[in-house]
Amino acid sequence: MTQPLEDFIDQGVGRKPADIVLKGGRFFDLVTGELVASDIAICGDRIVGTCGDYIGVQEIDITGRIVVPGFIDTHLHIESSLVTPHEFDRCVLPYGVTTVICDPHEIANVLGTEGIQFFLDSACETIMDIRVQLSSCVPATHLETSGADLPIERLLPFRHHEKVIGLAEFMNFPGVIHKDPICMAKLEAFQGDHIDGHAPLLRGNDLNGYIAAGIRTEHEATTAEEAMEKIRKGMHILVREGSVSKDLEALMPIITERLSPFIALCTDDRNPLDIAEQGHLDYMIRTAIAAGVEPLAIYRAASISAARAFGLRDRGLVAPGWRADLVVIDSLENCKAGMVFAGGRLVTDALFATRKTVAPVGLDSVKARTVNAADFGVPFTEGETSVIGVLPGKIITEHRRFRLPSLGNQTTVDLARDIIKVAVIERHGKNGNHANAFVQGFGLKKGAIASTVGHDSHNICVVGVSEDDMAQAVRRLSEIKGGFVVVEDGKITGEIALPVAGLMSLEPYETVRDTLHHLREAAIALGSTLQEPFLQLAFLPLPVIPHLKISDRGLVDVDAFRLIG
Repeated sequence: MTQPLEDFIDQGVGRKPADIVLKGGRFFDLVTGELVASDIAICGDRIVGTCGDYIGVQEIDITGRIVVPGFIDTHLHIESSLVTPHEFDRCVLPYGVTTVICDPHEIANVLGTEGIQFFLDSACETIMDIRVQLSSCVPATHLETSGADLPIERLLPFRHHEKVIGLAEFMNFPGVIHKDPICMAKLEAFQGDHIDGHAPLLRGNDLNGYIAAGIRTEHEATTAEEAMEKIRKGMHILVREGSVSKDLEALMPIITERLSPFIALCTDDRNPLDIAEQGHLDYMIRTAIAAGVEPLAIYRAASISAARAFGLRDRGLVAPGWRADLVVIDSLENCKAGMVFAGGRLVTDALFATRKTVAPVGLDSVKARTVNAADFGVPFTEGETSVIGVLPGKIITEHRRFRLPSLGNQTTVDLARDIIKVAVIERHGKNGNHANAFVQGFGLKKGAIASTVGHDSHNICVVGVSEDDMAQAVRRLSEIKGGFVVVEDGKITGEIALPVAGLMSLEPYETVRDTLHHLREAAIALGSTLQEPFLQLAFLPLPVIPHLKISDRGLVDVDAFRLIG
C-alpha cells in the first residue's frame, strides 16, 4: 500500500478526484463473463472504482477499448530469456505480463545462493512484480556435476523474503515417492507454503503419493488425459507454451469455463526472438481463442486463476480494492496490449529508467578444461550403439539404437540417418569430466554448435559433425565466458556471449534478439532442421524418465541404470 487507506476510500467514494481514471472503455468481468462499460478509477497501486463515473487528476480516454487484468506467468526461468531480470522486465511487461513467478533454478545450479540473491535483489527493483520460488533441486541429479549444492539449510534464510512464495518445481519426483532424506527435509520445511510440482508422465498411485507431499501445481502435463487426472486429484495445471516445450494445443480441451479455476498459463522457457515474433502470454491467449477456446476461460487462466493458485490474493480482477495491474486491448480476440499499468503506473520507457541497477554475478563461471578434436572420439564397438533421439517441440528424448559406421577404431557419424556426435563437458572447474555420445534429430550436415546453457547443471553441451569444429566451439565458449557458438569449417559463423553465470547477456534484449536471429541463420546454414536448435541443445542433457542421461562418466540408461558410453 503506497498511500493512506483514507485516500483509497475517499477516491473510491468520489469525494476526491482519483489519481488516474480510464474513461470511455469497457472492462472484462471475469466473474460474470460480461464486458462492462465503466470508468476505472486508480489510486496509487490500487483500483478504487468501477461501474460508475469518476473524475481524475489524470484522465485517459480509452474509448472503444477493453481493460483486462494483468497477465501472470506462473512458471518460468528468466535465465532462458538469455537476459537479466531487468531486461526481461523491459522486454515482457509491455506485452501485458505484470506478474511472473520464477524459479532461478538455472543460475542456482551454477552459483548457488549467490544466484538466488541476485534474483531477489533484482526483483525488488523491477517494475513488473517478479516473485521467486526457491529452487528445490540443486543439484538436479547425482549423475551430473553442478556448480552448487543447496540443501535445506541454505534455502531457509530466504524463506521469508518479501518476494519469495515457496518451494520451486520439485523435479525429483522419484525422490519424493521413495522418501529420499534430502527431498523429505525440503518438503517438511515448506509444508503449509506453496510447493510447485514437476512430474512428467507421473500417473496412478505414484501421482497420489507425490501430491500427498503437499505439491499443488504442475506444468509438465503434455496430454489432456494426463492433465485431467492431475486436476481430478486436486492439482492446478499450468498450461505451458515455451520456445521448446509447446503443450497449448494438446491441452486446449481442458481450457473450459468449468475447469478454468484450476488452470493457469506459463512459458517455462521462452527467448527474446520468439517474444518479438509472437509475444508472450498474449500469444497463448490469441492462439487459444482462435482455436475455439472460450475467452472467459483463457483470460481467467491468465489472471485470477493464476493468482489464486499461488496465493496472490490482491490481483487478477478489474474491481475495487484489487491491485491496478491492467492491460488495455482492442479486442478479446487479438489481445494486443496497447497500454499496460503495473501497480497503478503506466508502463513507459521513462518508468523503466527509474529502476536501480543490480550488479551482475557469475562473470567467471566458465572453467572448462581445454579440449581438442581427439577428445571427441568414440571407440568402435560391435553391435548397436545407443543414440539420443530428439523430439521437436518436446524436452523429453527417446532412447534409440543403431549400428553406426566406423573409421579405423572409431565410431563415426551417420549423416544419412541424421546421427551426429554430442558431448557434455564439465565447466564448473570441479573435475573436468567429459562424455561423448550420439544424437539424432538436429539435421546438421557439417560444423558444430555449442552452449554453456545445459539443463539442469549447465555444463557445456556441443553437437557436431566435425570433431575439429566441436573442439573450436567449446574453446570459444571459454573465451567469451559462456554463451552459444556456431562453427562451420573451422570458422566461427555465429556467437552470443552470456557472461552472467554463462546463462545471461549483459546486453539489451533488443541486441540479444537480433543476435539470436543471426545465430538461427548460422545454424540453418549447417543444415539444422529444428526451430529452436539452441534451446533444444540446452535441454539435451535434461534428466527425464525414460531418458538417456549424460552423466559425468558417460551415458546412462535410466531404465536399466547401467553405463553405456
